[in-house]
Formats: sequence, C-alpha cells, structure tokens
Amino acid sequence: MSKSIFRKKSIHKILVDVSSGFSDAEHSGGSHLKKELNVKDLTLMGIAAVVGAGIFSTIGLASFNGGPGVTILFVITAITCGFSALCYAEFASRIPVAGSAYTYAYASFGELIAWIIGWDLLMEYAIGNIAVAISWSTYFVNLMEGFHIHIPAYLTMDYYSSFKAHNMVVDFTTKHNHAAITDEMKQGAAAWSSAPGFGGFKLIANIPALLIVVIITYLVYIGIRETKKATNAMVILKIAIVLAVICIGFFYVTPANWHPFMPNGFGGVMKGVSGVFFAYIGFDAISTTAEECESPQRDLPRGMIYSLIICTVLYILIALVLTGMVSYKDLAVGDPLAYVFNKVHLTKISGIISFSAVIATASVLLIFQVGQPRIWMSMSRDGLLPKAFSRIHPKYHTPSFATIVTGFVVAIPALFMNLTAVTDLTSIGTLFAFVLVCGGVLLLPREAAQSGRFHLPYFNSKYIVPVLFVAGVYFFRADIWALFTGANAHENFPLFLFIILSAVLTVASVIKNLSLIPVLGLLSCFYLMTELGYTNWLRFLIWLIIGLVIYFTYSYKHSLLGKEKVHVQE
Repeated sequence: MSKSIFRKKSIHKILVDVSSGFSDAEHSGGSHLKKELNVKDLTLMGIAAVVGAGIFSTIGLASFNGGPGVTILFVITAITCGFSALCYAEFASRIPVAGSAYTYAYASFGELIAWIIGWDLLMEYAIGNIAVAISWSTYFVNLMEGFHIHIPAYLTMDYYSSFKAHNMVVDFTTKHNHAAITDEMKQGAAAWSSAPGFGGFKLIANIPALLIVVIITYLVYIGIRETKKATNAMVILKIAIVLAVICIGFFYVTPANWHPFMPNGFGGVMKGVSGVFFAYIGFDAISTTAEECESPQRDLPRGMIYSLIICTVLYILIALVLTGMVSYKDLAVGDPLAYVFNKVHLTKISGIISFSAVIATASVLLIFQVGQPRIWMSMSRDGLLPKAFSRIHPKYHTPSFATIVTGFVVAIPALFMNLTAVTDLTSIGTLFAFVLVCGGVLLLPREAAQSGRFHLPYFNSKYIVPVLFVAGVYFFRADIWALFTGANAHENFPLFLFIILSAVLTVASVIKNLSLIPVLGLLSCFYLMTELGYTNWLRFLIWLIIGLVIYFTYSYKHSLLGKEKVHVQE
C-alpha cells in the first residue's frame, strides 16, 4: 500500500495536520495563516475574480459570434459552474483547508490524481495571470493616452509581436499592398523602429505588465488583510461603475438590434464558450483561502454561490445592453463597452469605462496571485514539492517563498511574451479541475456529511441521467455518426471520450444511485472541454506529461504520506 500511486490522504488526517502546525513544512508548530475573511469578503473576492477582463473584452467577440443569444451562453456557463460550485462547496464544508481541488482530489482519488490536478492548477493560474497582466497593460496604456500621457510603444508590448509586425509592414510595403497594413501592425512596427538597441537586437518589453505583477505580488506578500481591503475597495468601485453603465446603456437600447436573437444559430452561441468560461473561472480561487476564513464550513459555500449568482446577472445585463445599443456585427472589438458608448457619442462614459477596466483587471490578477501560492504551499506540505514552498512568513502570515516564486513565474513571461490568446488553455485546465471535483464528490460517503454544515442536496440520478443520455443519442445521432466518417476523425477524440464517459456514468447512475448534481456537473464540464478543440487538448496533455515526469522523479519519492505508511508497515 505504501508504494501505491493512488494512496489517499484521509479527511481526518488533513484536518489534524493543519491544526497541529503542519502549515509550515520547514518550521513545524510555527507560523500559521491568519484567519481574516468572512462571507462578505469571500463574495467580493469571487466577484473580483469573475468580473474582470471578460466583461470588458472577451464579451465583445462572444457577442459578435452569438448575437443577443450570447445571453443563453452565460446562462449555460453559469449553470455548469453552478454544479461545480456546489461540489466545491461540499468539499469546502468537509475539508476547510487551503489547496482547493488539489486537496479535494488527494482525499477522494489519491496522490497521483491529486498531483495531476495540482500541476494542472499551476498551469491554469500562471497562464491566466500572464494573460490578465498583459490585458491590464493594454487598458492602462489606453487610459494614460486619455490623459495625454504617451508611453513609448516599445515599453508596452512584447518583443516577438513588434518584430513580427515590423516584418509584415516591410513585406506589404514592398508588395505595395498598403491596404493590408492594420493599425496594430503600424503600432508594432513603430515600436520596433523607435526602440533603442544594438546591432539587430531591440530593447522591447511590456513594462506596465511587469509593474502591475510586482505591485500585486507585494500586496499579496504582506498579508491577507491588506489583500482583502484592496479587493473590497476595487470590487465596490467596479460594481458601481458596471451598474451605472447598465442603467445608462438601457436608455440607448434599440430593441430591433435584438433580432434575430441567434443569427448564427446555437453553434454561433457556443463559439464564445472559451472567452465566456474564462470570465467565470475565478470562483474556484476563493477555495484556496479556506484556512484564512473565520468560518470556512459556513462561509466558503455561501461566498462561492453568492458571487456566481451576482456575476451571472451582471453578465446577462451587460450582454443585453451591448447587443441592444449596436448591432452584434460591430462587436468584434477588444474594448466593446468603451466602443458602444463612443458609438452613441458618450465619450466621457467611455473614459470612465477605461478606468474601471484597469481596476477590474487588477482585481482579477490580485485574486489569482492569492490562489496560486496556496496551491504550491499545499503540495509542498505533502512533500510533493520542496519544503520552501510551504514556508509561512513569521510576520505577515503568508506563504512567502511561494508568493515570490509566483511573482517571477508571472512577471517575466508577461514582460516578454504575447499570451493574450491563451484563454483556451486556461479554460481547459479549469474545466479539468471542475471535472475532478465533481467526480470526487461522487466518491464521498453521503453519511459522513455533518449536520449544520453545507452539503449537496441529494437527487437520485437513476432515472434522469439515462433519459438524458437516450434523448441526446437520438437527437444528435447524425452528429455522432459524422464523428466516425469525417476526414479528420482523430481530431474528434475529445468527443469520443465524452460519449464513453456519458455511457459509463449512465450505467453507474442506474447501478450506484449516484447523486444527480455532481453527475450533471461532471458531464457538462467535460462537454465544454470538448468544445475547446483538438490542438488545445494536445497542449494540455503535453503539460500533464511534463508533470508526470516530475512526479515520478521527485514527488513520489518525497511524499510524506508514502514515508509515513512505510514507517507504519515497518
């Protein structure tokens, strides 16, 4: 048993380890995380993580693809996330410690799956933060331009984008194809030509992205109380601005713009799944703060569910305002809210929106910079990463070393790389975490739930899931058959997996009387994963393979659970 890669860490042991000072693997019995958060703080943190770049940028392209019907996508995504949030809440009420899905997987699936989900979360948080930092830089530069403060272009973008833009402008100019040169290319080429350097090398870097990561990392480093205060202030400000935008925007809505409701059909609506889901993934980050909650069993479930409901209502209202103020055909822009108010000649409102976008994006970065070090910390506690990652600062009571490492992991790529198109990879990682959390709940004994704490309402899936499966096979039989006959059938392997998983869960629901909510959460999240494309699945699998190499070369040998079981056997 000690050599099993699926050895489980019992919920009792997890709770005993934390209460006995296991928080700091280097200094047992020393510093602990400080309990500072209540349900209001957790709700605001959830809103901070969800209402960010999505409401100010990705909602535009989603509306362009789906038309006014994009509101249906927000509802679908909210329901999917709602299933997952309820499963997170079930785990949070039973295991109120840092670590999020990693810790939950350790208790339900065992060590290898816990490592995989921990490694997956590290990718999700890191890439998501890099993308958010770069997005923040764009908003900040635009805001400064509004105050007539010009930041040189070579200090606001990455090297490769500038180099590529320069070559394209030269190429199009040589071919006298000036019409093909976009404003974005001109900006990149200008950065290249004006940048200082030596020889063929130019000094080009995204300095604002670096600075915001440094500031946010410092804030996270010095304490959860300071982080809480900053988050609450930013969230209250941006919610006020978003509500004002919704109220003002409704006076400029033309109902005719809402027809047709789904101009590109349901497929067009689902095209925006990556961007919309990327906007929703933040609610799981608050589960990493469990040990800093005053009453985690009570407040964490409430904070997750309250924030999800509030954010869904805001997103639906914003989508209706956007698609009502202008035609959906005009919304394929990076700053849709500012764009629609410029279209109706409310330029002052547009400036306020730019300011709000800077605040909103910073708050998203703040929450994810809080979450990632606590994943490192939890994995380090269990011996799967070096002890330094679980070091707790004696004064600030934060995972100090992990926070600094997180800052470097995000700041350096944000300085030199262009990762604004990685929302797909972040989304697939998050959905995978949700799948495992929903699956993990199915493995928890229902009788172990304690009265007075949140626990999932039980609905028997024995009759509902088989009906859904048969109905799905019947109505989509042509699409299922096409999976096997297309020219690139191998690219449909995510959908093959989904069909197999659906069949297995249908049989298990009948035999095992599984709980309905986690089954629906598992299936809906896995289906959204299939919508993210073959290429993203390959990238995701490559990342997991790298993680498995690290696990078998380091983590498996240093696992504290493995060592303890060896001692017990001896």
